[in-house]
Amino acid sequence: MKAARTLLAGLVLAAIVVAVAPAARSTNVVCGWEAKPPLHWQHVIWIWMENESFDQVVGSASAGYLTTLAGDCGVATNYSSVSHPSLPNYIAATSGSTWGIADDGSPAAHPISRPSIFSQVSEAGLMWRSYEESMSSNCELSSSGEYAVRHDPAAYYTGIRAECRRWDVPMGTTSSGRLASDLARNRLPAFAFVTPNLCDDMHDCPVATGDAWLRRWIPRITSRAGYRSGATVLFITFDEGTAGSNRVATVVVSPSTRPTTRSATPFDHYSLLKTTEQLLGLAGRLAHAGDSSTHDMRTAFNL
Repeated sequence: MKAARTLLAGLVLAAIVVAVAPAARSTNVVCGWEAKPPLHWQHVIWIWMENESFDQVVGSASAGYLTTLAGDCGVATNYSSVSHPSLPNYIAATSGSTWGIADDGSPAAHPISRPSIFSQVSEAGLMWRSYEESMSSNCELSSSGEYAVRHDPAAYYTGIRAECRRWDVPMGTTSSGRLASDLARNRLPAFAFVTPNLCDDMHDCPVATGDAWLRRWIPRITSRAGYRSGATVLFITFDEGTAGSNRVATVVVSPSTRPTTRSATPFDHYSLLKTTEQLLGLAGRLAHAGDSSTHDMRTAFNL
């Protein structure tokens, strides 16, 4: 009788485990299914959108998907861009300073010999990749069509030009191309910089167009093995706001970020850089990312 009760208890426990475990990893649950962050993050993904202030997206009927994602995961409510126009923000976020850049000039006008998050990653023996929508060939150094080189910061750093020619690649579509392939094959790099084209990033097209782009792409990221393994974090941010505003939306998506997380801590693009350096275990902090006044985002979003 005792043996029978033990067997029955074991079967019940097994049934509970079978019933509960898949739900915990359900691809319908985007954030919060891991109580603690991993000891080591394997992948950090940045997606950069364009020229919309916080209130123009979070809570907007035109950005229903991004608003829902912010509620399902986390959002920084007091996050600021660094400058205007676009390029200084991209350079600041990837190297810790604008280096005096105050326009949207090309890599020929602004060759940068400073270290960057890209060189940090490669020097650590890891791989980075920029996925550039509508870019026609690797590491294009001039704008063409809906590809804007000013939104592709890797193209500006002269010290990584050879790597740029290998790792700064056309993104492709949700069904074919480099990003879709890397997601499907679980081959994401340690650091991924994702740039929608001038329409899909909300720069030249309505907010709803960019929101629809996010709706297509984000589930393809969060449903794949690289994310479901629990060691990938995704940041969606905006380069700058409109009408002189620097307050922009930054949404944090990770398995350990609790749903409805909202942080009013003052963050900016330097915070994003510092946080990424920490998450990937990179040595040193670049320029203003190392300032004591630059807050990292790990505690606020359980990273």
